[in-house]
Amino acid sequence: MAEEALANTVNSVVPGDEGKAKFKKCDQIAFYRRQKQGNVTQYLPLLDTLVITEKGAQLELQDPDAQVKLLLQVCAINDGTVRVTIDELNPIRERYKVPDVLSGQPVCERLKVVGREKGSLTLGWGSGQYQFRVSDSPFLLEVLCEDEVTVTLNPNGRLYFETLQNPPKPSLSTEPNEQDGDHMGLWKETFKQFVDIKANGPSSVGLDFTLHGFSHVYGLPEHADTFQLKDTRDGEAYRLYNLDVFGYDIHSRLGLYGSVPLLLAHKPKRSIGVFWLNASETLLDIRTSGDGPPATGEGASPPPVKKRRVSAHTDLHWMSESGVIDTFILLGPSPSQAFCQYAELTGYQAMPPLFSLGYHQCRWNYMDEADVEEVDAGFDLHSIPYDVIWLDIEHTDGKRYFTWDPKRFPDPVSLQHHLEERNRKLVVISDPHFKMDALWPLYCEARQGGHFVKDRTGELYQGSCWPGDSCYVDFSNPKTRAWYSSLFALDKYKGSTQFLFVWNDMNEPSVFNGPEQTMPKDAVHAGGWEHRELHNLYGFYQHLATVEGLLARSGGTERPFVLSRSFFAGSQRLGAVWTGDNLATWEYLKISIPMLLSLSITGVAFCGADVGGFFQDPEPELLVRWYQAGRCSPSSAATPPNRPRGGSPGCSGTPSPRRYALLRQRCRLQQLFYHAHTTAGPRSAPASWVPLPRCLHPTPPLSLSP
Repeated sequence: MAEEALANTVNSVVPGDEGKAKFKKCDQIAFYRRQKQGNVTQYLPLLDTLVITEKGAQLELQDPDAQVKLLLQVCAINDGTVRVTIDELNPIRERYKVPDVLSGQPVCERLKVVGREKGSLTLGWGSGQYQFRVSDSPFLLEVLCEDEVTVTLNPNGRLYFETLQNPPKPSLSTEPNEQDGDHMGLWKETFKQFVDIKANGPSSVGLDFTLHGFSHVYGLPEHADTFQLKDTRDGEAYRLYNLDVFGYDIHSRLGLYGSVPLLLAHKPKRSIGVFWLNASETLLDIRTSGDGPPATGEGASPPPVKKRRVSAHTDLHWMSESGVIDTFILLGPSPSQAFCQYAELTGYQAMPPLFSLGYHQCRWNYMDEADVEEVDAGFDLHSIPYDVIWLDIEHTDGKRYFTWDPKRFPDPVSLQHHLEERNRKLVVISDPHFKMDALWPLYCEARQGGHFVKDRTGELYQGSCWPGDSCYVDFSNPKTRAWYSSLFALDKYKGSTQFLFVWNDMNEPSVFNGPEQTMPKDAVHAGGWEHRELHNLYGFYQHLATVEGLLARSGGTERPFVLSRSFFAGSQRLGAVWTGDNLATWEYLKISIPMLLSLSITGVAFCGADVGGFFQDPEPELLVRWYQAGRCSPSSAATPPNRPRGGSPGCSGTPSPRRYALLRQRCRLQQLFYHAHTTAGPRSAPASWVPLPRCLHPTPPLSLSP
């Protein structure tokens, strides 16, 4: 019976999986094609419209052909950051601007005109170390550091801004897709059997940058790729679109579970960053030049046609499906200053509760209370330190979150107290979908309270996930987040205690029968916003609501612990993330290191990968080596699916002294989280350009001999 349940569980990892063909390539994304292949408008800055206020400067940009005007705003933030925003001057409807990600309103310095020439003007602030120059022929924005141009915006004239329109009148032509422009995906886009109806029409934005003197760029999680970002002229752009990708391809630019649209550039005497604040689907093309061959996919670069020295620089081309252009240029100059500048915008890493820095034991799935207690006793039998044990969805009553299976987990309170007596905690899963069950009071409460996402017709959006037909909580709505947070109260979440913590999974969101296994872009959130506008924020918002629920539960006296699979910029101030459904192979162990480094330098210090792989059985030597890597990673957990022998150190054959010694060493690295919490210093970083904090140096070497 147990083996039959095991087989059914493992075989249901990705129902109806069609392989990687379920995900789009760049040339299948309509707004990317339009921006790469279409005519680019050459906007003209109207320098005589310049207005300077306490919050910065603004001037108008004009499309000479269509007489469309945009509004350019520049703000000098007093820590060495420049903010540039571009929006429609008079839109027919408000465009989506990302809320809640910035940790506060940035404090701006007063700008002043420090230079005027024919066709250009220069703004300065503070001591005059930094300047911002606007030129009109061609339209360029230049950021100068100590009189040297460091960053140029629009160097290749790729500013792209699709202004909002009213829907076209129905065409009388018998030729489909010719007069209404749908062949360009303006009002309708088809992928496989899925049709995306764009009620607000085309609204994509794009802008290019040149980073002068830089040929090495990093960041931009989450991708299963090298730490240094590659030149993309050999193929796909880097995609930022949160997706549930089981067993993701290695060395791929496909977006995975989370997105942090922050790119960092480094050279010996300066580090800078570009933060692109947009929550819709985003792509980034990168071209590097000078100082050696660019980092490309495979093999060496071909020799140049002419032997001439090219000054080092990197060209960036950001493209997003909707929203506005809102970008921050972090001017460093040191790596630590660039990290702090980003943290001042989006928040510092949350200081985790002490127990969460220990070893976490997770398996899909512990079958009942006796199973949990057996694993717990196994750790004690072998004197293995661990702090947390996790329960997946099978602990619930029929895959209804905030419930317990009455047969498998009849007394969850006693189980939690049993663990707490040994200074251990329990973590349970809470996904964003609710089973459609008219007899489940919580589903009825959510439906009556208007807490679910709707489809484009105004009805409840229905998708398929682990419970079957499901509705999805609309976490973008502050009222819904407050309601969801209230569900974690001890008097409402029956069977919970103050020792219970939470894991948010499947929150990209994952929809088994949706396009690219996620929510359709034309689903509708509170305020009438289409899902396309805020897709990459969805998991961030569930993470936020869960953290606020645990804070309210303790009255703000205890640090919450919440792990989220999906994330966005700012997720670091909420808690922990991990790299999703990896496989038990040497290649996945290897790629986990640059993936975690990329997260760490973009602010997400509390991150980890499933030790030993989520799927497949690791060979013994691989498992030991993965524990070695896990010892040095910010978050360490073993999360295999159900296996007859469990994947648990206390229940998996002959103990390995090397393996257990590694677990005991993790407590020596706790000071690094305080360093990240207070200084924004990355928990893991390349030692070649990020100095190690002093708290790491006293750590003695660990002997890994058997």
